[in-house]
Amino acid sequence: MVRDAFVVTGAAVFDGTRFRPPASVLVVADRIAAVEDRLTPPTGATVVEAAGATLLPGLVDAHTHVSAGALEAALRCGVTTEVDMFADPALIRSLRARAAADPAALADVRSAGTGATAPGGHPTVLVDLGRLAPFPTIARPDQAAAFVAARIAEGSDHLKVVLEDGTTTGRAVPRLPDDVLRALVTAAHAEGLVVVAHALTQADALAAVRAGVDGLAHLFLDEPPSEEFVAAAAGSGVFVVPTLTSLAARSGSRRGPALAADPHLGPLLDPAQRSLLLAGFPAGPGARADLRHALDAVPRLRDAGVRLLAGTDAASPGTAHGASLHDELDLLVQAGLAPGEALTAATAAPAAAFPALADRGRLAPGLAADLVLVDGGPRADVTVTRRIRAVWRRGRRVPLPGRTG
Repeated sequence: MVRDAFVVTGAAVFDGTRFRPPASVLVVADRIAAVEDRLTPPTGATVVEAAGATLLPGLVDAHTHVSAGALEAALRCGVTTEVDMFADPALIRSLRARAAADPAALADVRSAGTGATAPGGHPTVLVDLGRLAPFPTIARPDQAAAFVAARIAEGSDHLKVVLEDGTTTGRAVPRLPDDVLRALVTAAHAEGLVVVAHALTQADALAAVRAGVDGLAHLFLDEPPSEEFVAAAAGSGVFVVPTLTSLAARSGSRRGPALAADPHLGPLLDPAQRSLLLAGFPAGPGARADLRHALDAVPRLRDAGVRLLAGTDAASPGTAHGASLHDELDLLVQAGLAPGEALTAATAAPAAAFPALADRGRLAPGLAADLVLVDGGPRADVTVTRRIRAVWRRGRRVPLPGRTG
């Protein structure tokens, strides 16, 4: 008899890279044990009949900012892992310990902890507003090695560098100098850390790519994508997290009310996430922010072979943890990706981009049993991912409001 095992049977399968016909997925303890067209359930295993549904790997949001309650909200919406891009390291350590102790209660998280920004640069204003604890900044190249060492000591999984001058927000701030950027990339790579850059202008995105970063945490909003940028991104091997949901809010689009009213996702929102989703982005005068530039860049980057990862920038105004990743999938498809490509961007692609996520993002034997079961077929309509029937993290079924069984 196999204890602590279950089989999902009859569901179509998206394995992280492709859609497959209906199959049986066996989970033993916290791991996927088998994915087979036909499988006889072991004695004692629970059988989950799922005809008419689709089984997906647990979704990964490749750009968030974690706060209290965020990971619980994410998990309810099928996001089993978040990649945090700037948060209080002490909070992250606490949340990771809780997630390890009770996998069915909150999503897992991997974090940059304290990002690298110039004195007075973005997001130091959040300290003044009481939304972040005071954190160190960096002003000179000779400080890079010590800055990176301090992040490793705090438990950071990757390094975030911030290139922001306020062009797209209408609020000027000091920008990290290029020589400091290059020194940080060198120091982080010497320690084996992935480096991800915040850049919302095309000039800053190009500077980050040329400095050798591994990923861009956003697409840009200030001008149309150039052949120079697309070629540089493709030639460097950089990955890109478009964060179209956040960029839409920055551009003045109010997608939050429709998402909050969604009959499938709306009931999963707590008051804090609903409030964030309905908030407008506080742009200043003269802000240069046009979502069309980012939408145009998505298919061009895909066609050039650039890896795209799905991320939301939750909890920036106009986004919510968990729910907004489903909106991101929809926007990626509107921009030109096929539904399967968008789903890969939220599963196998982030798992491949971040070494700390190598055990998830696909449905394959030996990998973590992070699973999402949705009613219907997202192969034709990616918004079907919102119709969540069940979520498992590390083989443990997640309690969902209004769902039983």
